[in-house]
Amino acid sequence: MTWAMKEKGYSQRRACGLVDIDPRVFRYRSTRGNDIAIRTRLKELASQRRRFGYRRLHILLRREGVEINWKKLYRLYREERLTVRKRGGRKRALGTRAPMTIPQGQNQRWSLDFVSDALVDGRRFRILCVVDDFSRECLTTVVDNSLSGERVGRELDRIALSIGYPCMVVSDNGTELTSNAILKWQQDHAVEWHYIAPGKPMQNGFVESFNGRLSDECSTNTSSPATATPGRLSKTGETTIT
Repeated sequence: MTWAMKEKGYSQRRACGLVDIDPRVFRYRSTRGNDIAIRTRLKELASQRRRFGYRRLHILLRREGVEINWKKLYRLYREERLTVRKRGGRKRALGTRAPMTIPQGQNQRWSLDFVSDALVDGRRFRILCVVDDFSRECLTTVVDNSLSGERVGRELDRIALSIGYPCMVVSDNGTELTSNAILKWQQDHAVEWHYIAPGKPMQNGFVESFNGRLSDECSTNTSSPATATPGRLSKTGETTIT
C-alpha cells in the first residue's frame, strides 16, 4: 500500500481497498513497550542456565523481584528464540558459567551428591551425602529408596536448624536437583546454587572424594570382593543393610 500511494499516487482508502483491508488497520501503531530490560535479563539467565525453559526462568526472574505474567514471558521467550533445543538422550541443565568462590570458613559452601546400590533382595536404595567444603565434614547421609527434590530441601533445612544456611550449594545436574522444588528452596532461603558442567565430576571433588571413601567402607562388609567406583557404591558386591 505504501508503494501504491507513493509511486502511483493512490489515496489511502483506494490502496487499502486493493488489498481488502480497513484503513484503520493500516494506520494502527502499536503502543506495546519493547521491554528491553526484561529481554536483556532473560537472555542472560538463559545463557547461564541453558537447559532451563521459560517456566524455570520465570521463577528466577521473580526471585529478582521482576513481576511479569507468565504468558507475556513466554511471548518474549519465543521472540528472543530462547527455546531449548531438543536433543537425544537424557536432558541435563548445563552448569553455571560464573566461577565458584573459594570457601574461607565453615558453612560457606556445601557440596552434595547421591550414591546408590542394592540390598541383598534386589531393592535399590540411594544415599544423599552433604559435605562442608571447608572443613570436609560430612553434614548428613540420608538413606532411602526414593529421594525427591522436596525431600532434599527438607534435609537441607534440617541441617540448617543447627548450623544455619550456607552461602552456596554445589551439585550435579540430576533431575531432583534442577526441579522446581529446589528452585523454590533457593529462592526462599536466598542460597546460591552452582551446577557443575555435565560429565565433569571433578568440579564437585569434595563430595566425590567422600563418596569414594564411603564406597570403600561399605565394600569391606560385602561377602565378595568389590571394586569401589567414585560417586557410586559397589556394583559387583551387594551391601547388606538391616
